[in-house]
Amino acid sequence: MNPICQNWSQWLNETRFAALTDEMKAQNMKWLEAVRDVILTFAQITPNDVILDIGTGTGLLGMKALEMQQGKGKVIFSDKFQDCLDSCKEFLENNGITEGYEFLLSECEHIALNECTVTKALMRSVLVHIVNKQAAINEIYRVLRHGGAFCAFEPIIRTNTKYWELLHPSFIDKYDEFKAAEEEFSKDPMDPLFNFDEKTLKQNLEEAGFEKPEIHLQTVQSKYVVQPGMVETWFVTPPSPSAKCTKERFLMYFPESTVKKYIKDVERYLTGKEISLKTNAALIYAKK
Repeated sequence: MNPICQNWSQWLNETRFAALTDEMKAQNMKWLEAVRDVILTFAQITPNDVILDIGTGTGLLGMKALEMQQGKGKVIFSDKFQDCLDSCKEFLENNGITEGYEFLLSECEHIALNECTVTKALMRSVLVHIVNKQAAINEIYRVLRHGGAFCAFEPIIRTNTKYWELLHPSFIDKYDEFKAAEEEFSKDPMDPLFNFDEKTLKQNLEEAGFEKPEIHLQTVQSKYVVQPGMVETWFVTPPSPSAKCTKERFLMYFPESTVKKYIKDVERYLTGKEISLKTNAALIYAKK
């Protein structure tokens, strides 16, 4: 685990928002809720569904699905990390919710369920943390009943705005070298953040056995003014508890003194400026 982030619960509740202002955090939560609602709408949740919330994290999808079931059916909160399941359990118990759910400690590549067990499989930003996406999607297909549906939302990070695109070579020492390094680590086939896009996801779904899977690509443009201290946080915040932060990625190519200077150059150039970012994501609907 990263020394500044000891588990997934901490990362989900604190670390991933570290670079955001309070206003941006509020906007981000509204966006997460909107994503949740789109996934559940695609899934067409019914009261009698047996729902598997894969990589549940803080239970964003499963909690709402449980509410929609009106006391019928079942939601399985599944995660490979016990701290996430403990967090969901605590929330449910604190709110007096004692029925209609169970917990499953299991990784996505080897789901600890029999085949044809669930009617709906839900997921948000989980495949982006899994190297072998084909193995995970094969398992999702296996545990779904015939006629069941897999609905998910996954960020397509390798086509998002990169650091070098926000900068000007005249103001950044070794601009071309850092650009080349960023382009190289963004193409690493063993890095789960970058080793896929909407086309490879569709191929994975078809290979698993899903017929005519739907992939809807969404592109969002956002603008905001870079606040003091924000740039440093960008570079040291890990994209997950076990993943390298951007600073650590650059340290694979340059001495620490060179990376520190680069971060300072980026901070000096961007702080106070309005930047425009492009983020891409795939909305998945696949029926067995």
